[in-house]
This record gives sequence, structure tokens and C-alpha cells, in this order.
Amino acid sequence: MSLSSQLRVEPGHSAKILHRNPNATPGVKNKAGAEAELEKNMSRLAELQYLLYAECKHAVLIVFQAMDAGGKDGTIRHVMSSLNPQGTMVTSFKVPTAEEAKHDFLWRIHKATPRLGEFGIFNRSHYEDVLVVRVHNLAPKPVWSERYDHINAFEKLLAESHVKIFKFFLHINKDEQKKRIEKRLDDPTRQWKLSPSDFAERDYWDDYTEAYEDALTRCSTPWAPWYVIPANRKWFRNLAVSHVLVEALEELKMSFPKPSMDISKVKLK
Repeated sequence: MSLSSQLRVEPGHSAKILHRNPNATPGVKNKAGAEAELEKNMSRLAELQYLLYAECKHAVLIVFQAMDAGGKDGTIRHVMSSLNPQGTMVTSFKVPTAEEAKHDFLWRIHKATPRLGEFGIFNRSHYEDVLVVRVHNLAPKPVWSERYDHINAFEKLLAESHVKIFKFFLHINKDEQKKRIEKRLDDPTRQWKLSPSDFAERDYWDDYTEAYEDALTRCSTPWAPWYVIPANRKWFRNLAVSHVLVEALEELKMSFPKPSMDISKVKLK
């Protein structure tokens, strides 16, 4: 079984988050080997991005979700560093603005989706509306419970419009989160990232786990599968994400378009 298959939440099956080990490193023997493989994947990812841009038949949307301190920023910084910024847009979704709150919950999301030939990366996403909204009762159950179907339909629309969707849940445990928050407390260069919610939200760990379980189970589809990435070990997290991306993009069988002119007739003076 391939690494991607092991990490993917198969459509129609339970995500079983609690049965997945966040310390796991399936198929990888050591950190040194993983980092060497990551470099190869990042190089290939840059080549595939160039092909994507040249062919202009597909777009790529990458969604990152995780508990606080789960590693979304770090994954984007490390794995995506080989991408050309001219063809990449990262969008971080926070509390909706007054303008966004006046529209349906997918309005601000659709505006940020990538154009053909480009990469779009979401740091948090439309899934917040079945996660934090659910956990903190920001909307009644009859409202947020219908959003799973809305999300699936929205993502199917994107897929049918040639957007290749990757959704990664960076899976850490509560002890690892505590270690990472403590490191931020001790590091003056990272203290700015802390907020009161980082501490308050830990009290809702089990509620968020249940909400993620339902979201990943109900919204892992053939056109937009979820991948649960063991993320306690950052080096494996980075390798796993890069592996899934490269493997799936290779399957698109992209190629450079033919020149719009007869190159053989070009003569420079």
C-alpha cells in the first residue's frame, strides 16, 4: 500500500482520528533519509508547478487544517518554499469580517480559489464553519449540519472546473501541542504568535476532535479526499505532504503545449 493510500481517508469510511498515531512514520526509516527525499520532492514540485502554469488546464488547491500549533505555517513555509510565488497564493482565513459575515459562508472561500495554472493554499478554510462554529455554538446545529453537503457540492464544482484539491489534516496529540506552545512562551521571537485563545481552546480538545472526525469522515470524497498526516514529527509531516502532492500531480500527465508558431522558420538577425 502506498504512503498516500495509508494517509488518505477513504470516501465512505470513518476517519478514525483517535486510531491514527501522530508519531507514525510509515515507510520511513530515519530523519536523514526523509530530508533527502523531501529535497527531491520539492524540486519535482517546482517542475510540476511550471508544467501546470504552461499547460494552464488545471489549478491546484491545498487546504491545511490542524489544532492550534499543529504546524500549518511551518508546513507551508517548508514544503511550498520551492514554488514560484508568481503562481502561488496563500490565504489565511480568520474570523469573518463584517462584509464576509453578510454573505453565505462559502462566499469568501470561492473568491480565494486559484485560477487555472496556479496554486492556491488555504491556511484554515471553509471547514472552520463545521469546526469552531460547531464547538462554540456560533450557529445552531440545523445550520452547521447542512454545511457538510454544501461543502461537498462546492468542492465537486471546483473539481469539475479542473481544480485538483488536496486537504491535509495535520494530526498532533495534546502533549505535543503543549510542548509547542511552551516553546513559544520561551522564545521572544515567537511570543507574538500567542493569543489567549491558544490556551482557552485546549479545554475544547475533545470537542474539536469529535468535530474533525465528522468533518473528515463526511467530506472525504473521490474528488476531494482528506489526508491525515502524522505531524508530531515535523520532518515526516513535510515529507508526507510533499509525497502526496507529487504523486497526485504526476498522475495528471501534464505536458508543455506546442509553440504557437513554426519555430523552424524563426531566424534572428
